Amino acid sequence: MSRLVVEQVSKTFGQAPVLDGIGLDVADGSATAVVGSSGCGKTTLLRVIAGFENPDAGQVSIGGETVTRQGFSVPPHRRRIGYVAQDGALFPHLTVGQNIAYGLGGWNGRRRHRQRIAELLEMVSLDASYAERRPHQLSGGQQQRVALARALARKPTVMLLDEPFSALDTGLRAATRQAVAETLRAAGMTSILVTHDQEEALSFADQVAVMCSGRFTQVGTPEQVYAAPADLFTAGFLGDTVLLDATLGSETAETVLGRIPVQANAPTGTGAVMLRPEQLLARVCTAGHPGQATVRALEFRGADVLLTLDLDGRPQPVQVRRVSVGAPAVGDRVELEVLGAAVAFTAAQCAAAGM
Repeated sequence: MSRLVVEQVSKTFGQAPVLDGIGLDVADGSATAVVGSSGCGKTTLLRVIAGFENPDAGQVSIGGETVTRQGFSVPPHRRRIGYVAQDGALFPHLTVGQNIAYGLGGWNGRRRHRQRIAELLEMVSLDASYAERRPHQLSGGQQQRVALARALARKPTVMLLDEPFSALDTGLRAATRQAVAETLRAAGMTSILVTHDQEEALSFADQVAVMCSGRFTQVGTPEQVYAAPADLFTAGFLGDTVLLDATLGSETAETVLGRIPVQANAPTGTGAVMLRPEQLLARVCTAGHPGQATVRALEFRGADVLLTLDLDGRPQPVQVRRVSVGAPAVGDRVELEVLGAAVAFTAAQCAAAGM
């Protein structure tokens, strides 16, 4: 079992609190993404879990065994944790096989290691022939797969990934991310990915933890944190939003778009509702229908377009995504249909977010 539990962990550097009573529960064999902006404490949390930093308070346990608490810390090399950094940190003067063998305890007994190296390369979707190549002969994505193979060599119970895809080109990043996720899932390994990329977090993990200033604002499934954010910071950090002033009821809200449904257990009174851009369906007005908005700008993105709309009765424009086929043109009047339910926020929550 490799369930990872972080309980009330705090860490301060000088006078600056970096982690503030952090708690996280990562189920055995699952993947969690910790997402947040630079400097919010993500990497420090990984370093505490790995044993590179000692917390000021709190504890960390792996598989039910405490590895860190106040006055006690299991050394990093005895925690059975794999760690993959942003640049992979491969030794340039060694071959791929020798780099992986370093994770096996060295290159002595080369014949004994050869089969294991081939197995590890296969796990990360690389042919055994790559063992004789040098790191500079590999693409960035291949280098990260080798770094993962090296980390897997010691059969860790937990894998920590510190922004390992951020330096890769967009297309390569997605392919490498998918390959790494599949490798960890096949191995049944508990893992934590740290990233500032929202799409990466949502696509990689079973659980997403959104971090701000050393605390988690929300922890839940990717679907939960995206579709039902706990606050406006989380909503805005995980994707584009459309915010509309509203009079909130228990099941619906009155807005400039008319009455729209809200998610269950919504607050009542004055406030705002949040929709994702894909929840607004824009159609060119038909005869006899005046519409609710005018297309101010259109950004073509291939399969879809991003429309900037001047909404009647609202001074700020809103943005809507839709398929590019049959899209309205700049200047067209459009009708808007709301898909699904909006998330309701009270006036106090809006004020706390500076809105």
